[in-house]
Amino acid sequence: MLNDKVFLTQTDTTIGFVSQNADKLTKIKQRPPHKHYIQAVNSLHTLNTFTRVPQKYKNRVRRAKKTTFIMSNGHSYRVIQDTHHLLLLDRLKWAYTTSANLSNEAYEESFAREMADVIIEPIKETKQASQIYKLGKYALKRIR
Repeated sequence: MLNDKVFLTQTDTTIGFVSQNADKLTKIKQRPPHKHYIQAVNSLHTLNTFTRVPQKYKNRVRRAKKTTFIMSNGHSYRVIQDTHHLLLLDRLKWAYTTSANLSNEAYEESFAREMADVIIEPIKETKQASQIYKLGKYALKRIR
């Protein structure tokens, strides 16, 4: 039931769309279908169902705040620490997350509210994007 909805909510970094349906997000954002979304997960345990985290990075991934990690499978994951965002993720376990705007456009509240199936208040705008690291077998590389 919840896994087909698009939520508009305050994420840990910005106002965003959250959903388990990547196709719906792609249609809303009008973005190329081959681009991957960041998967937000509620715990390292949930993350381990999708990919293997190298042993030497497990503590970093578990404790990182507002940080996205690109894993060896080419997909991006973020373990959420923010309590407001976790209220939704604890119910879903994981979800794709993206900013609430058209691809390469600025945030527009009326567009975001119109496209969402469920709006979770309160929503306050923040501009801080997550840090992004690529986890390699032997090295950690900062992307953003």
